[in-house]
Amino acid sequence: MTTIQQLPSQLINQIAAGEVIERPASVLKELLENALDAGASKIIVELDQGGMQCIRVSDNGVGIDKSELHMALMRHATSKISSMEDLENITTLGFRGEALPSIASVSRFSIASNNSDDGNAGWVITADGGELDDEVIPVRQMHGTTVEVKDLFFNVPARKKFLRTEKTELKHCDSVIRKIALSCFNVQIIVKHNGRNTLDISASDFFENGTNRVAEVSGKQFAEQSIYLENTAHEMQVQGWISLPTFSRSQADLQYFYVNGRAIRDKVISHAIKQAYQDVLYHGRFPAFVLFLEMDPAQVDVNAHPTKHEVRFRQSRYVHDFIRHTVRKAIAETMPKQEQQAAEQYREIVDDYIRAAQSQSVSTEQSYAHRESVSYSHVNEPVHSYGAQSLNEYALLLKTPPEEKHTTEEAPPLGFAIEQLHGIYILAQNANGLVIVDMHAAHERIVYEKLKASYKQGDLATQPLLVPITINVSSQEAAIAEQHRDIFLKFGFDIERFGEDSIVVREIPSLLQQADVNTLVLDVLSDLNMYGSTEKLEEAKNELLSTMACYGSVRAHRKLTLAEMNALLREMENTERSAQCNHGRPTWVQLSIEQLDKLFKRGQ
Repeated sequence: MTTIQQLPSQLINQIAAGEVIERPASVLKELLENALDAGASKIIVELDQGGMQCIRVSDNGVGIDKSELHMALMRHATSKISSMEDLENITTLGFRGEALPSIASVSRFSIASNNSDDGNAGWVITADGGELDDEVIPVRQMHGTTVEVKDLFFNVPARKKFLRTEKTELKHCDSVIRKIALSCFNVQIIVKHNGRNTLDISASDFFENGTNRVAEVSGKQFAEQSIYLENTAHEMQVQGWISLPTFSRSQADLQYFYVNGRAIRDKVISHAIKQAYQDVLYHGRFPAFVLFLEMDPAQVDVNAHPTKHEVRFRQSRYVHDFIRHTVRKAIAETMPKQEQQAAEQYREIVDDYIRAAQSQSVSTEQSYAHRESVSYSHVNEPVHSYGAQSLNEYALLLKTPPEEKHTTEEAPPLGFAIEQLHGIYILAQNANGLVIVDMHAAHERIVYEKLKASYKQGDLATQPLLVPITINVSSQEAAIAEQHRDIFLKFGFDIERFGEDSIVVREIPSLLQQADVNTLVLDVLSDLNMYGSTEKLEEAKNELLSTMACYGSVRAHRKLTLAEMNALLREMENTERSAQCNHGRPTWVQLSIEQLDKLFKRGQ
């Protein structure tokens, strides 16, 4: 080993660059954040070869004085903090004073700035691989700052070889630009690549036309199928847009979360939102969101990571519960009426079907085979009665007889039933066109929400069985029933062990009184065995209630009257999260008159 020695400043900068500069997009992020901290209202980004050859960022911010340009390229030199108190109350995006010297150490770098209104009063300083020119040169520069970064990693070949293709690097740069654009609605961002305009995101007011900005950045489809939310509690405020459960992604690629204007990735936030969507999102799918959390800067540590992508909340439990509650409440309050006002559900699926139906390539045999598969897809599904609080009882609560003729204008959000298809689907007519409802999935959600509400209030209504039911089980299952009898009681079951390998059921939840008790109890026992301890079961109570709801809902091939069908539609309109079943699948879809016209080529 050699003796201990002080590292050269250039090498120190290159080491620091390794922490924050991974690729062109990393450079772009730092330069954009500096422009925002400078108060810019317009930013122009120019890229060549995906940013590998050149990145140029120009802003109309406050600018830098000639006397401070040298200092801007010194390590740990910044105008954003000056004391420990400042460090504990960070309100700017950048504050470490490492970005510019780090970038300059691995590129051919120049920074030109002007803090006056005279367009001839600008000054520029350059650096080549960290070697800073001593002279500051006059240059024509409008008010603001222009930073140019050329030949990134030209002097660090080991880093340069890890860069990908121009297309890939440009994609990463585009992702950074869009993420930044959502953090500053009042800033116009213009992007050029290889001399060609590729993006122009206009400035907008968050409250007046913020949805337009979201549509520009995240896509029109997300903007149309999202819910705006806002909430304030515990000196925190959250606002923004979350996707309807019917608009989900195969990956977590449309998720933007900001804390005091800073884009972050955080496990606490991710878990809170995942829990909020827990029983309305189909497995393997991800929600989309653009959310902004404002809180006391002293309650969040943004200095947890060199790239500042991650933060550390001082009271993470409060933050977690606040976000989960807000998102869950917004989803729960989205009834069919609100969903109908958004874009028609599954528009792409329906349009694809229309195109296929109009195609001459679809043979008669294929169409026949498709009809056969639809007709018998549920033939093996067991037929059970529906729940005790039956659809007939719901029908009695209707103010007008469902069989009466109603005008289209009078129709409620899910319309009035007109027929039942194959004992599986309800067809209804509303003001927009045709509504198709999966009756089992819809009723399952209704029963599930009733069970959850009753369980939460601790008043789950029960029904004694006239004749107790004895069920043969394994000795292990009998032991589980005996061990968790108090838990069974909490979920509305009075169950006792009866010998070595049997149990007796004396009481069940009222909502499930006409369910297949034998199979239901066995499934509940299976869930108890899976979740094990009381703590784990409490965490997974919704899964167990979901299992119970499945047995308490109307099954496929159950013939319903129009009164029962309309009663189910009205219950859906008044039930939280009724657009999805307990497993996240849709309970209803809308076919508009326009889509039906396309299908039959009317007006063409």
